[in-house]
Amino acid sequence: MKSLANIWNLGLKELRSLWGDKVLMVFVLLAFTLIIYTAGSAGSMELNNAPVAVVDEDQTILSGRIMQSFQQPWFLKPDLIRYDQIDTMLDRGSHTFVLVIPEGFERDVRKGDVVSVQLNIDATRMTQAFIGANYIQSFVMTEVAEFIELGSGSTELPVNLVNRVSFNPNLEGSWFGGVMELITEITLISIILTGAALIREREHGTIEHLMVMPLRSYEIMAAKVWANALVVMIAATLSVTVVIQGWLQVPVAGSVLLFLFGALIHLFSTTAIGILVGTVARTMPQFGLLLILIILPLQLLSGGITPRESMPDLVQDIMLLAPTTHFVSLAQGILYRGAGLDVVWPQFLALTAIGAVFFGAALMLFRRHMSV
Repeated sequence: MKSLANIWNLGLKELRSLWGDKVLMVFVLLAFTLIIYTAGSAGSMELNNAPVAVVDEDQTILSGRIMQSFQQPWFLKPDLIRYDQIDTMLDRGSHTFVLVIPEGFERDVRKGDVVSVQLNIDATRMTQAFIGANYIQSFVMTEVAEFIELGSGSTELPVNLVNRVSFNPNLEGSWFGGVMELITEITLISIILTGAALIREREHGTIEHLMVMPLRSYEIMAAKVWANALVVMIAATLSVTVVIQGWLQVPVAGSVLLFLFGALIHLFSTTAIGILVGTVARTMPQFGLLLILIILPLQLLSGGITPRESMPDLVQDIMLLAPTTHFVSLAQGILYRGAGLDVVWPQFLALTAIGAVFFGAALMLFRRHMSV
């Protein structure tokens, strides 16, 4: 009971110290509101108003139908240009796509010959270039197929491809960006708060006071873990309900409480990482540099930005040791697909095991630091 009382009182001290740091409090508030909203709304991954030009050397009904298929919100109204203007348009950056329809295009299509159209792309605009090329290919093939169907009198094509999009029917990028940014902020802020708290005590000299008091190392560490985890949990709860579900209008398919329970277990690992880094770093600039080396792999290789299946097998195996990999998996399963505990329990188990390892490693290093 005395040990629990020490952990409780030290945790209250941590909360008072954090409340006194107004800059850090503002940073936490912005991280879980404005940054998440910006990531969900401003970072659109859909094709929107892409500028396109067309060189129509055929000037037939079919080429006209292809030009009319480029409509908003995907493309701006296409500009009709000459062939010798292509390089100038692309060099100026005024158009991302230039489609060249050759002379005799409709005639060759009617005859059943193999016909090619040329698509010139300004690939410096990576997102538009990749997505827009697929859109243009789909539009051209659709118009050609419908034109052939009308000319032949056939009522249906030999193959009918039906797409069924699950969990995000309209492919809204804000549904993905906001939730993944929330996961990033939970990881980032929890590491920063615990690491900064330890370095702040070292810089203010209060760590020496704790060393001479009848306190155990695990009591000091546990107090920092629960106090900073509480702050992140409160911020994450408000962010899910107000920003994700309210401002961004992202429908949550599963249980928010189950997601927050997973976040709580995840914080067990990340707060321990924060103490581990804060013990190694002697100053706040060192802590910031080490944080870059830790956060970037956790964010980029966890599956929140790029699917893990697209990564090399070695990277996938290594990242199984990272807590963010399992947290991203359970968050996507719960919030997007409505998964229950019977589905995501392996991720919960993995997070618990990884958290115990990191907590034990941080405790050993912190205890050695306290004894020096």
